[in-house]
Amino acid sequence: MNLGALFSGGKDSTFAILKAQEAGHRIECLITLRPVSDESMLFHYPNNWLTSYQAEAMELPLIEHPIASQDVGVENHTLGSSIKQAVSLYGIEGIVHGGIASDFQRRAFDASCKTYGIKLISPLWQLEPHSYMNELLEKQFEIIIVSVSAMGLGRGWLGRKLDRAALQTLVKLSAKYKFNLNFEGGEAETLVSDCPLFKKRLVISKSRPRWDGQRGMFEILEAALVNKEE
Repeated sequence: MNLGALFSGGKDSTFAILKAQEAGHRIECLITLRPVSDESMLFHYPNNWLTSYQAEAMELPLIEHPIASQDVGVENHTLGSSIKQAVSLYGIEGIVHGGIASDFQRRAFDASCKTYGIKLISPLWQLEPHSYMNELLEKQFEIIIVSVSAMGLGRGWLGRKLDRAALQTLVKLSAKYKFNLNFEGGEAETLVSDCPLFKKRLVISKSRPRWDGQRGMFEILEAALVNKEE
């Protein structure tokens, strides 16, 4: 099936593309919606301007639209317009997304797909968190934590790479503080800087952490694509 991919640049939307390809689907384009704040119920906010770099790394066309307001109705309308554009330009038959457990998000995406007679594909749905996080590392995903907003996740996690040591610590913290290990509840957001889908890797050259005492964001100011052998 020819698919468009709802793409935030984070681990879930990126890994969903890989899983869809492994299932035999063809990704024709990426779709990025840019909310006005991190209060969005549907879309990823931190550093989402970098999806244009990631799309280039995957050699895929990118459809991108800003969302004028954080109102859910406006977000859904913008999503529908983006799907309509993808159907028209690339003849997609479905949308793949990286949702794991959010029924609210899945229903919203499914409704937009049904409007245009296409299917919603959810390859990560209900994956067991620990197995999923391990698989990301096994598949050589390079992942950076770019926001945190849960008890137990302090300033030191901003900009930290998700590796085996970090995962071991997260397992303990999630057990202690009762947050989702896979961050599905919005406890943290991520950015993929390299993975098997990328022909080039993303290198961050300038950044700054923002921390208010309880939550924070790792703001990326400058980045570039480089050859993987560099």
